[in-house]
Formats: sequence, C-alpha cells, structure tokens
Amino acid sequence: QVQLVESGGGLVQPGGSLRLSCVASESIFSINTMGWYRQAPGRKRELVARITNDGVTVYADSLKGRFTISRDNAKNTMYLQMNSLKPEDTAVYYCNNWRTFGPSIPWGQGTQVTVSS
Repeated sequence: QVQLVESGGGLVQPGGSLRLSCVASESIFSINTMGWYRQAPGRKRELVARITNDGVTVYADSLKGRFTISRDNAKNTMYLQMNSLKPEDTAVYYCNNWRTFGPSIPWGQGTQVTVSS
C-alpha cells in the first residue's frame, strides 16, 4: 500500500512562509484527488486544500489566497506553499487522498508547523 511522508514544517514567525512536501512511495497518478489536512491541538483534523489530477484545486475558505496546493505526478510529490502564516495555522499537517467518504491511505507522521513570534 502506498505510504506518504510529509516534510517541510518548522517554526516560523507570523507573516512568514513555508513549503510542505508530501512524497508517496509509489505513483500517485492513479489517485485522482490528493489533499492536505491539518490537526491543531484539541481540534479535529480538517481539510486544508485538495487537488485533482487535472489541477483543479479547492481550498478551505479561511485559507484562500494564502496557501497554494500543487502536485508533480512524475515525482510522486504534492506540495503546499503557505504564505502570510498566522498563529492559528499552527498544527500538524498531513497529506492523503481525498474521497467523498474520507481519506483511505494510512496516515503518515505529519509535519509540525508552528507559527509564533
């Protein structure tokens, strides 16, 4: 089964930027829709953004204009460019597929993003 490894998180000041990467152990070409999710302390995991194989993107309303999701099927990699970061963006970020009935790939370790001065 495909395995996903997230990286690129870290500590950043408010207003800063980070670029997250999600590398899959095998081709993601067959995965129509991939997504980035996040889970803040004490909160449920939520969808941040998703992208289809055709490049159609959907973002959480609160993140529009700040985050950009992309994917490179040739590299089995998906990215999340995060700009103008806010303290409320602090969370562990995960990648997975996106389906109507929920993600189906075993979750990876995620990557911690901390936005603080």
